[in-house]
Amino acid sequence: MNSNRVLEELARHQLVDGYPLVVDLERSEGVWIHDAASGQRYLDAFTCFASMPLGYNHPGMEDMEFLDTLKRSALCNISNADLYSQEMAHFVDTFATHATPEDFCHHFWIAGGGLAVENAMKAAFDWKARLLGRTNFADDVNDLVIVHFKEAFHGRTGYTMSVTNTLPDKVGLFPKFNWPRISNPKVEFDSDGAICNDIEAAEAQACAELDAVFAKGSPTHNRVAGILIEPMQGEGGDNHFRPEFMQKLRQYADEHQCLLLFDEVQTGFFGSGAPWFWQHLGVAPDIAAFGKKSQVCGIYAGPRMDEVEHNVFRRSSRINSTWGGNLVDMVRSRRYMEIIAEDNLCEHVLELGEHVIAGMRSIAASTGAFRNVRGVGSLIACSFDTPESRDHMVRELFNQNVIVLQCGDTAMRFRLPLVMTQSESDLLLNAVESVATKAAAV
Repeated sequence: MNSNRVLEELARHQLVDGYPLVVDLERSEGVWIHDAASGQRYLDAFTCFASMPLGYNHPGMEDMEFLDTLKRSALCNISNADLYSQEMAHFVDTFATHATPEDFCHHFWIAGGGLAVENAMKAAFDWKARLLGRTNFADDVNDLVIVHFKEAFHGRTGYTMSVTNTLPDKVGLFPKFNWPRISNPKVEFDSDGAICNDIEAAEAQACAELDAVFAKGSPTHNRVAGILIEPMQGEGGDNHFRPEFMQKLRQYADEHQCLLLFDEVQTGFFGSGAPWFWQHLGVAPDIAAFGKKSQVCGIYAGPRMDEVEHNVFRRSSRINSTWGGNLVDMVRSRRYMEIIAEDNLCEHVLELGEHVIAGMRSIAASTGAFRNVRGVGSLIACSFDTPESRDHMVRELFNQNVIVLQCGDTAMRFRLPLVMTQSESDLLLNAVESVATKAAAV
């Protein structure tokens, strides 16, 4: 099809409200998206909403063994949950070697980040019900709840809509469960990266709200199945939490016999310079959900699951799907992990992040266009005084052929390719400085 007809043809059959360009999958390279319609190229600082870790057409993806395996896997879309293959085993072994944290022995694969989070919640519900002695499948468990946080985005599936509360249009007019929603004690940073808000008071408020939730039941018969949180809230505003607060959540989960659930769909799989964002905070979950960069979505879980007999990782078909992920995605994910390890991209992206954050803080200081620069590795954000000023920055950057993302009410975020060079990141910083300088002069 002629590239100039792509958007028009799509619009005949579906809503077309994305970027006004046509990706040339052959000519796009590294951090550059080539527009087949206009011939222009765009600097990719959004990476398909944090799901493209190595950019476009990484030379390591030309490995012939990988391409042969990819082709073989693409010809047969088998149900991985019940039909096992050498290709799947190779992926699982690589994931366990490079990504799975120590002592997390349970894995579950599925297609979709929201479904990954939903199955983490289902695992928690089953675990809590069995802990309470409700082992008959006819037992009433409608009193069980998931504690979650304000400004959270966990997905658009049945369960996850009840714990997502960013933009109203994501979950409005759909029925939801009325589960406890807790204040999110997010950190704000000054121009030097030090905490500048009264974070202790914010954490105390969140803990008081948690205490009130748990006070509604006895220590051994409360209704909370899990505490669900993103270690860094993404769409809600790139909101960071202190390790001290995450440790408090760990204590709540242990003392009140519920599971600590981390949603790492946005933040996980090496984007922070570590396999998982929670490893920077030093507080481990009981179950973590992942997706996006990992290509295959799913959950991994630790030893607390085995405190109850016949948990979902032990009993057949309690959680399942037809395809159990997708074999093509598994093959691609396996190659991504090999390249990330071979090229030492974790160390690289940590250094890259420090460079970009320092540059953003310098621009903030000289122009006053934004504040609260924050992040780690490829996950970087800043805040503006108004939504309008943020939207102006995002729009003007796109006009300079740079793609970045909005998040929260007033924040702008970068999701950088792990392969971005320092010189390429300087192009991003130069574009930001150009727009910020013009805005300051108005």
